[in-house]
Amino acid sequence: MWTCPGAASRSWPSRRMSELSRDAILRARETGEGRLLRTPLFTSRTLSDLTGARVCLKAELFQRTGSFKPRGMLAKLASLSEEEKRRGVVTWSAGNAAQGLAWSAAAEGVDCRVFMWRSANPLKVAATRAYGAEVDLEAESAAAAHERLLEHVERTGAVFVHPFDDPVRQSGHGTIGLELEEDVPGATTVVVPVGGGGLIAGIATALKGKRIVGVEPEGAASLTAALEAGEPVQIDPQTIADGLGAPFTGEGTLAVCRQRVDEVVLVSEAEIEDGFRFLYGRAKLACEPAGAVSTAALLAGKIALEPGETVVAVVSGGNAAPETASAILARR
Repeated sequence: MWTCPGAASRSWPSRRMSELSRDAILRARETGEGRLLRTPLFTSRTLSDLTGARVCLKAELFQRTGSFKPRGMLAKLASLSEEEKRRGVVTWSAGNAAQGLAWSAAAEGVDCRVFMWRSANPLKVAATRAYGAEVDLEAESAAAAHERLLEHVERTGAVFVHPFDDPVRQSGHGTIGLELEEDVPGATTVVVPVGGGGLIAGIATALKGKRIVGVEPEGAASLTAALEAGEPVQIDPQTIADGLGAPFTGEGTLAVCRQRVDEVVLVSEAEIEDGFRFLYGRAKLACEPAGAVSTAALLAGKIALEPGETVVAVVSGGNAAPETASAILARR
């Protein structure tokens, strides 16, 4: 049986627990300077009218590879020794982390292999290959892909770059928080999509004194399950938001979220589709379902807001398969 990797064994060695910090996030910003984009921020009058708050959208779908993932991947590669880089890097991903690592590895001249599964978004598979990575699609499921990855690491000595449960990567994601701090200093609430939890852990670490709200699909609520159990829980994710389909939240990420995340809310598949259509039709943002969940939570009234407060919803990615996007847009 497949079990969630332990923090000490594969993802959060104790010597690195301190690396997710404000200072680490500032260093990550220096690493990405000139290579990553400062993504734009848009206000939404319609969302503001609906919620009674001033709502801004942080458009991470305009980041390199179409999601926030390269922020953390570049930070991770910068932390590796030359000997580790020569061994090459591998990850296991439904798509956005795969593309992020493939792009970052190409930028650093490092060999990269990604373990995906046969049902993975074909657009993300093709993009990962186009960035120069080798893609293994032999597995039938995320769990099987994870096992294939571990076997590959044992056999070759390649460096496993965890797709979400890694403090160095999360420091890169925290650079979004630095940008929000500068661009919307009056923001009181930041709403963040949650898959494995790496994005929200980084942003919550960067932004002290802000209310941090995570949003998960009802069918992929790994962080909610872990918070309730007090430890990582393996789930079988079932959601149209494939970018949030992490099968567990890791121990290190859970520890950060317990300390720094104020609330986690759930959205249904119908609510995700409503958020997706809203961003396409009203905000003109060609997001993916995973990127729409923060907006979905606001539209559905899942987050209590004070009149006139400033809220930021992170739109985390834009790598939707065309057939997925067209099917959602056709449903009204």
